[in-house]
Amino acid sequence: MFRRKNDMAIDVSRLAGLLPQDTCVRGDVTFAGGLRIDGRVEGNVLGKPDSRGLLVLSEKGVVVGTVKVHDAVINGRVEGDLEVEHFLELQTGARVTGNISYRTLKLDCGATVDGKLVRMGEEPAAAEAGEGAGSRVLSFAKSP
Repeated sequence: MFRRKNDMAIDVSRLAGLLPQDTCVRGDVTFAGGLRIDGRVEGNVLGKPDSRGLLVLSEKGVVVGTVKVHDAVINGRVEGDLEVEHFLELQTGARVTGNISYRTLKLDCGATVDGKLVRMGEEPAAAEAGEGAGSRVLSFAKSP
């Protein structure tokens, strides 16, 4: 989340909204700008189209549903598919159960993904090939 020399980072000054820790929302959440979730969302979390929305999911945050945003920093739990148009950072505490579509990914040691990672912008034939040379489809599963 913070910029180091020669390291890609997210501008956290874009955060305008907060869903606090002891709060649960049932239903879809749509936002523009930035949103930090410390609580629980049981529904889809969607950045408004063309808003370049930033989602920050803290280590206490949980989303049960689909997430579609421009940028995301995930350190909590997502139970559903995650689609990030620009930059996705999965921090050490990130736990994702679902498929992830991304353009640029930063994956910290300790983050877990139970699903497929698919880089956006790839040709569909290459993504479907799975094992072909040059394919960028990765599949991760939780350890027993």
